[in-house]
Amino acid sequence: MFDHVKEDIAIVFERDPAARTHWEILTTYPGVHALLMHRASHWLWTQRLYWLARFNSHIARWLTGIEIHPGATIGRRVFIDHGMGVVVGETAVIGDDCTLYHGVTLGGTSWNKGKRHPTLENGVVIGAGAKVLGPITVGTGAKIGSNAVVVKDVPANATAVGIPARILEEEKNNNKNASKNTSFTAYAVIDDNDKFNHEAMSKALQTLLDHSAAQDAKLAELTLQLQSLSNDEAGDTKVATAFDVKKPSKRKSSST
Repeated sequence: MFDHVKEDIAIVFERDPAARTHWEILTTYPGVHALLMHRASHWLWTQRLYWLARFNSHIARWLTGIEIHPGATIGRRVFIDHGMGVVVGETAVIGDDCTLYHGVTLGGTSWNKGKRHPTLENGVVIGAGAKVLGPITVGTGAKIGSNAVVVKDVPANATAVGIPARILEEEKNNNKNASKNTSFTAYAVIDDNDKFNHEAMSKALQTLLDHSAAQDAKLAELTLQLQSLSNDEAGDTKVATAFDVKKPSKRKSSST
């Protein structure tokens, strides 16, 4: 039990740059509180003390704003950031080293008994407001973008965004690269080199706009400089005529 608590605190330091002290995390992080109370609820559920398990999870929901069904299975080093509005269904399975942001729903699409909620394999990151629905599997190291609605399986190390979610990329690298995907990723979309990445496209467009604005400013400055150098056209013509060497000179005839 204490090992789990130590891991919960350590993972917050790793994934949340705002974390300062162990005491702060233990007393003010609702994601940590929800996981601690869920472990108690899940144990009661496995002992067939269903009402007591549900009541304990209800208290946790009231205190943290995070609703986790006591039947859900959650692995180690899971981090729920902010947490408000997170809903995890009864048959959901969350693997080790996963990250969930606020507003995430791991929900079902059927009223039938049995497996009806998602399975998240190790190292999955789900962005704020995303909905993962049905008995689907999100592969190891996959990332779900903010506000995405996922209703189909997501391959390992892929990134899914949109409504309905579509796969932006599926990395097919070695285990070394795959392990990098388990590290903290802000709001689930990270690959700035992906031409289909909305964040990368926005940054690229902003860079082009800034460059265009800088060029416009330089052109305006050059125009003003040219205007300041322009003189009176009539005066310039007189000066040019006076110094025209091709103009024949008039000589006075001398008297004999």
